[in-house]
Amino acid sequence: MVPDRRPDSMARITTPALAEAFIAEQVAALQEQIGDQKVLLALSGGVDSSVVAALLIKAVGQQLTCVHVNHGLLRKGEPEQVIQVFRNEMNANLIYVDAVDRFLDKLAGVSDPETKRKIIGGEFIEVFAEEARKLDGIRFLAQGTIWPDILESEQGIKAHHNAGGLPDDMQFELVEPVKILFKDEVRMVGKALGLPDNMVYRQPFPGPGLGVRCPGAITRDRLEAVRESDAILREEFANYGLADKVWQYFTIVPDFKSTGVKDGKRAFEWFVVIRAVNTADAMTATVEPIPYDLLTRLVHRITHEVPGVNRVLYDLTPKPTGTIEWE
Repeated sequence: MVPDRRPDSMARITTPALAEAFIAEQVAALQEQIGDQKVLLALSGGVDSSVVAALLIKAVGQQLTCVHVNHGLLRKGEPEQVIQVFRNEMNANLIYVDAVDRFLDKLAGVSDPETKRKIIGGEFIEVFAEEARKLDGIRFLAQGTIWPDILESEQGIKAHHNAGGLPDDMQFELVEPVKILFKDEVRMVGKALGLPDNMVYRQPFPGPGLGVRCPGAITRDRLEAVRESDAILREEFANYGLADKVWQYFTIVPDFKSTGVKDGKRAFEWFVVIRAVNTADAMTATVEPIPYDLLTRLVHRITHEVPGVNRVLYDLTPKPTGTIEWE
């Protein structure tokens, strides 16, 4: 079993040899914990859940069932990418669940960020329970919890869907093989497991997805503004050669409008905030200085290609005092 706390004496996993040692230890621990039982994994396609999937495949093979839930809060093209990588390329036992309307209907009119997180996390658990009932003999629920999730929850900074909040009548036993690792260690383990670079170095993505990048009550049109502006940002960063040099970059569209001018007429529309940060462990973060010509291009594309947007701002706040995400 993985210890509940990261041991003070634990060496940082910074080399392939240390990663291999961790993998060997966890595969043995997973085999001991799971035995011949079946395990259900919430597979978002991010590095944390992908590494957990790879560890479980190595440890228990087809005893693992992966569930990918499209809650309507994913990035553009993400559900299709998850299916391609895991079902078609890795031959994983993958169940795809289209739950877009279910999630967005429950989130309608909810503006408090902690309430939104709890609704999204609660629905995730419900979806998994429903999928488990369709399967025979599921005993374990695997999660991609990592050490910063636990620390931030304990310190009351924000709730994490991967750190507590499970219902009292939960019928699953938890499997959390990377919960004592920092993000950079998870990536090192992913590389050692042979996962492709575009998965291992994929940007971290919060469990509540774009829901935390749509501050205020989520509406479908504003959510699309987040999704489309995020896609433009990722495309332009890739074209500029920044995709592999910046740890995390994304857009936020708060529930606030300002006056602008479009086609000679007043345009009362939202603004898009660009966030780009570098960090080693997600506990602190510095802001990436985006070249001015790239910022200018981003402003032009976002204001001209994303419906309902008339301004673009750049968040220059490090962590602390700001968190990486806005909610």
